Amino acid sequence: MNKTLIAVAACLVWSAAQADTLTKIKDAGAVTMGVRESSGALSYPLGDGKYVGYHVEICERVIKAVQKQLGLTALVTRYQPVTSQNRIPLVQNGTVDIECGSTTNNIARQRDVSFAVTTYVEEVRIATKVNSGITGIAQLNGRKVATTTGTTSVQTLRKNERASGMSFDEVYGKDHADSFLLMESGRADAFVMDGQILAGLISKAKKPAEFRIVGEVLSVEPIALVIRREDPQFKKVVDATIIDMMKSGELAKLYDKWFLQPIPPTNTRVGLPLSEATRAAWATPNDKPMEDYARK
Repeated sequence: MNKTLIAVAACLVWSAAQADTLTKIKDAGAVTMGVRESSGALSYPLGDGKYVGYHVEICERVIKAVQKQLGLTALVTRYQPVTSQNRIPLVQNGTVDIECGSTTNNIARQRDVSFAVTTYVEEVRIATKVNSGITGIAQLNGRKVATTTGTTSVQTLRKNERASGMSFDEVYGKDHADSFLLMESGRADAFVMDGQILAGLISKAKKPAEFRIVGEVLSVEPIALVIRREDPQFKKVVDATIIDMMKSGELAKLYDKWFLQPIPPTNTRVGLPLSEATRAAWATPNDKPMEDYARK
């Protein structure tokens, strides 16, 4: 066997080992959860290394199921903060075992990672200051629009037929909180992002009454937990756990807890009632990409 074939074989063995997440977790006695610093009620820090949120709790439930399946008396959970730019690579290279943030399931990303069944269906919206004069896409022409590096939101805006022929400057924040600050400080006129992230950031702003979510729904996007590709055994455990939560009503209770009730640390409400799209995703569990939603 020549050196090239040996290298290819070694690569294939490495890839297979990387994909076997259950074995990796069992051998390490630990699981690494990818978490976000500012993904609204889905995932955010409380300080002292503690992360909370709707998707964080779902991940914690999955980890308990993994521990039971592996027959472990103890399983350490490690939290790895990720960003919009590095979340996919960190899952791919094995640094993160399961990403529990606000990642949209789309065809392009499915080439790199796998998604669990959809747990939240997002609507991309526009946030702005009340006195900006912006009420929808039409008023974005000639304005500065903030979004977060590594996200799909401004791409979605540009593809919207109502944005045809418009010109606006893109201003990038390193994370969602930074993007909101760009708008809050006047360096951007609007912030285009997932509606629940916008609502969560507004609720935590110094003066929430100064901001509002306006205009059309720019896109409908399924959000899900992210795991490595070609790892059917791990995906089976993840999906089965989430589907059980859907059927038992546990997922609905978690939604109420994080989106309709006061949440820490400020005890403010995000205030987003359960959408029909999310309800439908729970009724018929699936891992379809956002492109399937656009075709409806």
